Amino acid sequence: MVAASFKTVNGVDMELNQTLNTLLVTLFQDIMDIEQKALITGEFTDITINDMHVIEAIGKGEPSPSSAVAKRLSVTMGTLTKAVDRLVRNHYVLRERSEEDKRLVLLSLLEKGERAYAHHENFHKEMVRAAVAELDEKEVKILANSLSDLVDYFRKQNDN
Repeated sequence: MVAASFKTVNGVDMELNQTLNTLLVTLFQDIMDIEQKALITGEFTDITINDMHVIEAIGKGEPSPSSAVAKRLSVTMGTLTKAVDRLVRNHYVLRERSEEDKRLVLLSLLEKGERAYAHHENFHKEMVRAAVAELDEKEVKILANSLSDLVDYFRKQNDN
């Protein structure tokens, strides 16, 4: 009876638990590696994958306050400033003071930044397409719900 209590954790078989852990860690590492190799190519070799995520956080359209971009990325203003300095120097991002409030620094994408944004967006669209290619609609919904639960868990852990 005691041996059986060590066999499961939260109602999940220990071997399955270890398999899920290995899959999650491997998936995270692989996504980061593949994203780096797929995105930092061609005309985009002068930036890092973190810079690409800054470009994504700035987004297309209206200029974004730098404080909002830092918040989206969960980074300090100092960290964001270093990345933006590189992106400005390499002609991806425009940094300017707000006309209405001179304390506000606004960030927007230049043409090269918009191309990088589209390049990153296409990578993620292809990744999602490949992830669900062999799944039916019910399985896609189960996957989405499971991933949503994981995101909620990690966000709660990050908040603590």
